[in-house]
Amino acid sequence: MTTSIAIIGPGAIGGTVAAWLAQNSEFAITLCARTPLDDLRVETPVGVITANPVVLTDPAQAQPVDWVMVATKTYDVESTKPWLDRLVGPQTRVAIIQNGVEHVRLFEHLVPADRLVPVMINLPAARSAPGRIVQSRHGIIAVPAGRNGEDLAALFANTEIEAVADPDFLSQAWVKLTINSIAVVPSLTLRATGPAWNDELEAIVRGIVEECAAVGRAEGAIIPQSAVDTAIANSRNMPEGASGGSLHADRLAGNRMEIDARNGVIVRLGRKHGIATPMNATLVTLLAASGSPWMK
Repeated sequence: MTTSIAIIGPGAIGGTVAAWLAQNSEFAITLCARTPLDDLRVETPVGVITANPVVLTDPAQAQPVDWVMVATKTYDVESTKPWLDRLVGPQTRVAIIQNGVEHVRLFEHLVPADRLVPVMINLPAARSAPGRIVQSRHGIIAVPAGRNGEDLAALFANTEIEAVADPDFLSQAWVKLTINSIAVVPSLTLRATGPAWNDELEAIVRGIVEECAAVGRAEGAIIPQSAVDTAIANSRNMPEGASGGSLHADRLAGNRMEIDARNGVIVRLGRKHGIATPMNATLVTLLAASGSPWMK
């Protein structure tokens, strides 16, 4: 029996996920894109994979599917509504493959919460052109334990993306955010942290990470101190030329950035719990003041 899967947002992450899933002949893959593309070609750690999924650019062309995977930026949530209105039927489940820790909150006004599956993904990939992607390391996915999460993880059983249903998904998501929270620094300075490392910069980086961990723990996540220390060590050893990932890349390209999902959320939830987050608040403010368009 064929499983129908639609991916909204076939960028670097969505395109890579779609290409891997398309290797299974039992899956019917549809890409929901703003602009047409001919096919998918992904250079992966185990070789090049290709796929020729159906590509739709108009939500009116879409039909209900078994699974929808949303891989847009967090600030593009509302743009997915026309697609979700057409793709989501009575049995459809929706996986949210996005940064941050607020997957369900962002989409529960569009899809019943019991059919939403938040996804924590670690999949280093970069798009060079529509449908052309380089995946630099093997991917890891974590989803909440339970039927929906286990069914989603099973879709990746024959791929090179390791997917696990985790009873403590909350901690997985917050540990990733704790590690990624540092990216605000190179995104602001436009320079890798390692070559500029000194005691003053370390104090800033440590403040960012410690604040994130404190807020995550208040939210109920288990964040070991080793995760904090590893994040700081990685920042200390970041080589010249390295970037802050997608946040840095979006700033260089003049694109809107996911700063609210990455650091703004730390400030907002810190305020909710009465936890001071001065480092995150300061850098979010400075990044906005730098002329970045994320506030628009």
